Amino acid sequence: MIRKICLSLAALLCAAGSLPARGTAAPLPADKCKVAKVRPYAPTNRPKPEERSFASAAVDAEIERIKGLLTNAKLRWMFENCFPNTLDTTVRHRKDADGKDDTVVYTGDIHAMWLRDSGAQVWPYVRLAADDAELRAMLAGVIRRQFKCIGLDPYANAFLDPYDPAPDHHWMSDGTQMRPELHERKWEIDSLCYPLRLAYAYWQATGDTSVFDEHWLAAMRNILQTFREQQRKEGVGPYLFTRVTDRQLDTVCNEGKGNPVNPVGLIASVFRPSDDATTFLFLVPSNFFAVTSLRKAAEILTAVNGERTMAGECLALADEVEQALREYAVVEHPEFGEIYAFEVDGFGNRFLMDDANVPSLLAMAYLGDVDPSDPIYRNTRRFVWSESNPYFFRGTAGEGIGGPHVGYDMIWPMSIMMKAFTSQDDAEIKRCVEMLMTTDAGTGFMHESFHKDDPANFTRSWFAWQNTLFGELILTLIDAGKLDLLNSITVE
Repeated sequence: MIRKICLSLAALLCAAGSLPARGTAAPLPADKCKVAKVRPYAPTNRPKPEERSFASAAVDAEIERIKGLLTNAKLRWMFENCFPNTLDTTVRHRKDADGKDDTVVYTGDIHAMWLRDSGAQVWPYVRLAADDAELRAMLAGVIRRQFKCIGLDPYANAFLDPYDPAPDHHWMSDGTQMRPELHERKWEIDSLCYPLRLAYAYWQATGDTSVFDEHWLAAMRNILQTFREQQRKEGVGPYLFTRVTDRQLDTVCNEGKGNPVNPVGLIASVFRPSDDATTFLFLVPSNFFAVTSLRKAAEILTAVNGERTMAGECLALADEVEQALREYAVVEHPEFGEIYAFEVDGFGNRFLMDDANVPSLLAMAYLGDVDPSDPIYRNTRRFVWSESNPYFFRGTAGEGIGGPHVGYDMIWPMSIMMKAFTSQDDAEIKRCVEMLMTTDAGTGFMHESFHKDDPANFTRSWFAWQNTLFGELILTLIDAGKLDLLNSITVE
């Protein structure tokens, strides 16, 4: 059953570095990004077994299985490097004071846990959890930690490791209600959706209901309250954010309130999944994600907790947001017809673009938030992968979507992966995989972004989400019967 949840391809279908903090927008200078040529397809770029932060027999067995299926030497090498990168380098699995599993997952080069990133980083391992007790315990710890974080502050996007003896309180001076447990407090709808997606998939895969305890119920109360507050029917609500910065998208206009919205039922997201401030606060792909996440939560609340009242509140809110999306998220484009806008404000203003970070317009079918055959989604997909999208870049090295977080001409491999995940065209899928293979700059890993004309000019050499996502893509393609397609690739 979990394969239907976590392996969607259009409905089925090194390690460490010292790089800028997530709020840094500009690409690194070329001399900091260029890497020495690696001996082609060395046995592995993984840390030594004794240096890995977590070991899973099931994951290692899956790596060996896939290596035995793939005939392209470079693809086989990249899969082995990328798929376990989250486990190898970012997981901190412990027991809490009550003897329960408690897992912090760093994003990579930043020793903090983003609710979004951590949920996405461990997602591809859920499929293997039923057969590996240690992996199952680690995942349960991630879910519990996420619920505890939401109970602490549902408006925060990133949290510090409570066991870190020297936590980095870099953003304590931000103009918002910061507290010592937080790394950053940027309000993003998807930060509350990813934990629901992960918990639901884990439950479906393992049948384990132990994670749905008092922390889960407290988190759900906070999620409902926060979503309602950010519908802004009774004013701006309690959340404000400002930062002293020379980067416009790292702070929020109107004294931290953001641009005005018309309270039409959509949920305001002050920041995007890129951690950049929104222009119009009703971020469409994140509202779609909220709808499906609330419905998953309602199913758990009913089946596991018997909390029918709270489940009903989740379903009512999901229905309200879905109806508002129908009325306000669709616009007529002169070339592509009806498409989904990226952001709207309920007054009739809309922002037509897409950003590489997930959720995005392109990724809505990957997340299961829209049917991949939905004609509006299909039109939108064509729009975002074209020069009509201001953050679509095409160069001599590749093509894809970036975003203002890194800037002009920088393509995120994540966007190429999302194109492959949501494709119904074998030739298109093959081109995407080939592009990912030729833009690794010889490292065997994915990066945050690369320059459209020079893959050796990249940002973040250690970004575990993109690495693990690449592994998920290869597994998804094989599960979808695309092994022959992968083995037809001749790129070396």
